[in-house]
Amino acid sequence: MTDIHPLHYKHLVSADVDIDEWLTGQGFGAAARSLARSVLEGAGLTRAGKTRLSVEKVGRGVEVLTTRFALHCHAAECIAWAKTSGREPLATETKQTCQRCGGSENSRAAQALTEAGIRKLVVVGGTPATREELERLLAGKVELRLVDGTRHRPIDRAKADLEWADRVLLWGATELHHKVSKQYADAPAAKARVVHVPRRGVAQLLSGAVESVRRAAR
Repeated sequence: MTDIHPLHYKHLVSADVDIDEWLTGQGFGAAARSLARSVLEGAGLTRAGKTRLSVEKVGRGVEVLTTRFALHCHAAECIAWAKTSGREPLATETKQTCQRCGGSENSRAAQALTEAGIRKLVVVGGTPATREELERLLAGKVELRLVDGTRHRPIDRAKADLEWADRVLLWGATELHHKVSKQYADAPAAKARVVHVPRRGVAQLLSGAVESVRRAAR
């Protein structure tokens, strides 16, 4: 399966697990657990009256449940994702078990970025730590060029960035020198591709890119 975040489950040390406890850990609330259990029974992984599931069947149980249900938190983007997933939307008990974002605002923003169709992204500014976070969030999803906003960027490199990227984000309120941002902001292609993001957080940065795509489509 693609684009499906697997359900999280704890490291297991015993020969079997309590089914209700295990389902609770996956984010199934009291009402949803009976529904999930019926799906497990239909797949032949357990039967009525049994209270425990063997460790050997846990992996198959995860596969069966993620194929049937799209567990989502209460964020609007995650609800919309679940409704269009082709699976049965089901509100999760905890944000951490949301299959789309895992309870992370940064992960939600990264998912929205890929859903907006951005595949090549240049980020100018930020700190080493935030650049590492961007690489982690977008690995395998978006091609990145991360530009240190405190160091000179040769004009030919800046021009190549503008020609290559779907969006160039100038990350204000971070480590970004004016002489570096100016090379992008003053370029002829800047109006269409360059986005000034005055907010500091990673989620706010990526949301700025998504909003620029939405504006362009109006």
